[in-house]
Amino acid sequence: MRLPYTSSRTATVLRPGRFRVAAAALASAAAVVALAGCAGVEYQEAICSSGEYPVMSVGGTGSACVSDKQEPPAGFVRYPEGKVPQHVDDTWDVYWDTHTLDKDGNIIDAPDAG
Repeated sequence: MRLPYTSSRTATVLRPGRFRVAAAALASAAAVVALAGCAGVEYQEAICSSGEYPVMSVGGTGSACVSDKQEPPAGFVRYPEGKVPQHVDDTWDVYWDTHTLDKDGNIIDAPDAG
C-alpha cells in the first residue's frame, strides 16, 4: 500500500514553549529600546496642574495654586511677570524660597529665609 504524497521537506513547527521564549525576548528588547530612548529626558514636576496658576503669599514664602477662573485668595498675589516658577526647583522656584513681595508689591528678602 502506498502512502499519500509527502514532500521531502520537513515543516518547521514552532512549539508553544519556543513561542513564549521568542515573545519574551521581543518584549525585553522593546523595553530596553523604550528606556534607552528616555535616558536623556529629565522629568520636571510642574508647580501647578493644568488649568491653574501659582500665587504667592504676601510677606512670606508660602505659595498655592489657583484655578485659572479665579483671582488669588486674600493674602496671596500673582508672581511678578517674567518671574513665575513653572517647575519644582527651577530658577524662580528657588529664588522665591528666599524672597517675597511686600504689601506694596516690592520684592524683598523673605523674613523667614533664615
